Amino acid sequence: MQKIGFIGLGIMGKPMALNLLKAGFPVAVLSTSKAAPDLTAAGAEAFPTAQALATASDVVITMLPDSPEVEQVVTGPEGVLAGIQPGALFIDMSTIAPATARKIHGLMAGKSVEALDAPVSGGQVGAEAATLSIMVGGSEAAFERAFPVFQAMGKNIVRIGGPGAGQTTKACNQLIVGQTIQAVAEAFALAQKAGVDLAKMREVLLGGFAQSRILDLHGQRMIDENFKPGFKLKLHRKDLGIVLQTADELGVSLKASALVAAQMDQALAENKGELDHSALRTLL
Repeated sequence: MQKIGFIGLGIMGKPMALNLLKAGFPVAVLSTSKAAPDLTAAGAEAFPTAQALATASDVVITMLPDSPEVEQVVTGPEGVLAGIQPGALFIDMSTIAPATARKIHGLMAGKSVEALDAPVSGGQVGAEAATLSIMVGGSEAAFERAFPVFQAMGKNIVRIGGPGAGQTTKACNQLIVGQTIQAVAEAFALAQKAGVDLAKMREVLLGGFAQSRILDLHGQRMIDENFKPGFKLKLHRKDLGIVLQTADELGVSLKASALVAAQMDQALAENKGELDHSALRTLL
């Protein structure tokens, strides 16, 4: 089994790393992580720095909040780049800018290391159940090598194309999810104002053309007013920033995405960034 170094033990990363352990992979984590004791109790080995972790790993996985954090862990003092060995594999499963993903691919190539950008979708539930969708950018050979690792964390695993293709696909995913949450929130606001029973409306719509996972899961969250985060609103706003930045680089106008981003900005201004992204409903 390939030795895996896993950096980023947050809401998503912790269960992903635990699933790798359950699948039998030797896993290393950073001792500085708050979740490190839970991982070491499950059998992981702890290292003090990303450099030391990378030196001891065949595969290094990062699952971090944004592009700057990934770049810092990779290129910073005692970072992954300083320790990773020629022939190793680097996989970033964070959601970051496609341009940053391509930059990291280049840096790893300079160390004779293959890289994959492999962001995920499915939220905390998918991370815990090992049913994540994994969208991958990089070479076919690197994808084939990583496939058994991905199978321990996800079910729908697709190589999209070359470097950055995974992150571009994730940006499109976040665009669709954000707009769909806004659509469900607006539909519920309209129905509630008209005196319609939201639970019954959700039930019948789930049997029709408006059916979606957002209507199913987040529709119920909105009815229950349960906005405990599965995916924090502030992180989705970060992702829409990547969407709009990438669109600007490519000269594509995304008016609806810009409107949803503005709604999220309002929610952040009202200190709702730590809530689930379905909390967009509270603005209506």
